[in-house]
Amino acid sequence: MDMKLLFAASIFFVLSACQEITPPKPFGPLPSARQLDYQQMEFNAFFHFNMNTFTDIEWGSGGEDPDIFNPSDLDCEQWIKTCKDAGIKGVIITAKHHDGFCLWPTETTKHSVKYSKWKDGKGDVVKELSDACKKYGLKFGIYLSPWDRNNAKYGTPEYIDVFRDQLRELLTNYGDIFEVWFDGANGGTGYYGGANEKREVDRRNYYDWPNTYKIIRELQPKANIFGDGGPDVRWVGNEQGFANKTNWSLLRRDGVYPGWPKYKELTSGHEDGTHWVPAEVDVSIRPGWYYHASEDHKVKSLPQLLDIYYHSVGRNGTMLLNFPVDRRGHIHENDVAAVMSMANQLNKDFKTDMAKDATITASVDRGRGYGTGNLNDGNRDSYWSTPDSITSGSVVIELDEPKVINRFLVQEYIPLGQRVQEFTIEAFVDGRWRMIAKETTIGYKRILRFEPVEAEKVRFTIMKSKACPLISNIELYHAPAVMVEPLISRNKRGVVFIKAFGESADLLYTVTGKDAVKHGVLYSEPFILKGKGTVKAVIRDKSSGKYSPVATVEYDVSKDKWRVRKGGKRSNRAIDGNPQSSYHVNGDKFPIDIVIDLGEILNIAGFTYLPDQSRWSSGVVKEYGFYVSMNGKDWGRPVSEGEFSNIKSSTVWQKKEFEPVTGRYIKLQALSEVDGVKRLGAAEIGVVTE
Repeated sequence: MDMKLLFAASIFFVLSACQEITPPKPFGPLPSARQLDYQQMEFNAFFHFNMNTFTDIEWGSGGEDPDIFNPSDLDCEQWIKTCKDAGIKGVIITAKHHDGFCLWPTETTKHSVKYSKWKDGKGDVVKELSDACKKYGLKFGIYLSPWDRNNAKYGTPEYIDVFRDQLRELLTNYGDIFEVWFDGANGGTGYYGGANEKREVDRRNYYDWPNTYKIIRELQPKANIFGDGGPDVRWVGNEQGFANKTNWSLLRRDGVYPGWPKYKELTSGHEDGTHWVPAEVDVSIRPGWYYHASEDHKVKSLPQLLDIYYHSVGRNGTMLLNFPVDRRGHIHENDVAAVMSMANQLNKDFKTDMAKDATITASVDRGRGYGTGNLNDGNRDSYWSTPDSITSGSVVIELDEPKVINRFLVQEYIPLGQRVQEFTIEAFVDGRWRMIAKETTIGYKRILRFEPVEAEKVRFTIMKSKACPLISNIELYHAPAVMVEPLISRNKRGVVFIKAFGESADLLYTVTGKDAVKHGVLYSEPFILKGKGTVKAVIRDKSSGKYSPVATVEYDVSKDKWRVRKGGKRSNRAIDGNPQSSYHVNGDKFPIDIVIDLGEILNIAGFTYLPDQSRWSSGVVKEYGFYVSMNGKDWGRPVSEGEFSNIKSSTVWQKKEFEPVTGRYIKLQALSEVDGVKRLGAAEIGVVTE
């Protein structure tokens, strides 16, 4: 090569290497420092503990006696230690709910712990919890209901001064606050100092929110303000525990207010949003937000909790999991076990990042300082970027050998805005690219779950972006199968369904009660079981060969021929095999009954009853009578009568057996209901045959 050309080329490369690369410019609405800190927390806890805990309802009226609030063994350290062990970063307490009862000795009302017999009026739940947070290193937040069904001034301008004084007390006496939570429920019926009336307010203007927010900015400048429209953190628009797959951290904020009627839009945010307002996914670990002993058996399962995590944190949201603290002042043992099972499983899911030591290349990059080495360096402040003029591009993660993966985690560098609109994931298998997923937004964090695939390489392609994409992190994992027992169900027609939890699983089952591991056949589709039988089922993980616990359900005759006499369309819900549906019969007085035609003569030796399983369950039978008849007219004496012990606190399956009797018709009679309501409710009624 000519020496002059060689010298010129050398100079060119030296100058190119020294040339400064212009960093990307911010695009669109940007997060504040406090919002960035908040989003990086990812997983927080809610504590609903207040007057409602002791009245066994969800919303108090405001006229409750303060002495009713009396925890027997308040242990806020137990709450916080549980949270810390579960990987939770911050907690929020219902310092005042809609009934107006305050958990701190406020100077603004007599409806508080100061006027209760708990600790002779010297207790302060808020202080005990904030002290526990400081001890264990968790962040502390407060929920203060704008609505106050106790205060006589509610609905007048004078109440706003009371509300703001309460806010000032909470923001000045308990250390640093990371989040202030305002509920969207405002106005309605209430005690209101004895008026016992309905008071409506202009939710948008009554509280003069801009000036209320100024108090928070002055006293707790690092605190994020939660509301339907923020201003810092928005409600996700549901209490079921999910953000939509498309989830922008952007919102047309100025048009949103507490109680905004278009709340469903909050589940996705607004692509053309004017402000940065990320979504918070609030959900309770039980059906209710407050503790009810009747829900001790309704704590969310591991698969349900994992779904919530992947549909919140995994969809550019923050997870806020509620614990309904019990009357002792403890997180109930069932709730502790549930959240720890989730935490343990997540630790397994994200144990080994296979992208950490992988070779990563890109179709294009911005230049020095913005290459693919930033994607797996563990530094959240570095990122890969394309040139300004290019809004698409792909990255290939090449593994050192073929590996099984079923999780893909990706993060945008959000300090400069949320940009990606569409992306795909592909796996290189047997010499060709195979499509794994086609998705939309990323934001702070996106986690995809998919069927396990053994890949040599993985390709991440940004198809569309508002501006040059900025990707700060990519991770690959092989999460083990969730080894919980499968779910077995049978409908009215006798069709049996078995559901497995996990992406890589075989289902084995028997219908004779034999061991499903040794004798099970592969489940491929629902099957018919009209008669009696014991179904056993087990999940076998394809990759590890491990087995789940065995699920066992004993079935009697199917209800294919059954019908409820003198019942409408909904009466089928009492015999449809679905414990989540229910049928109710109202009456003027007890007894109230349901009569069922079995469609054939059976030798009956008992019956089963499952009360209404919904959050607002009603018609739960306390005292009962059960009858059998050949013709549905002549009933004689009950073949079984008595009470369902402890059914108010434990609305689980009830089973009563008796000497066998032949008949075609059965009648379940309610002689009383746990709450005194003249109603009979049933999720399922069945029989035990010889």
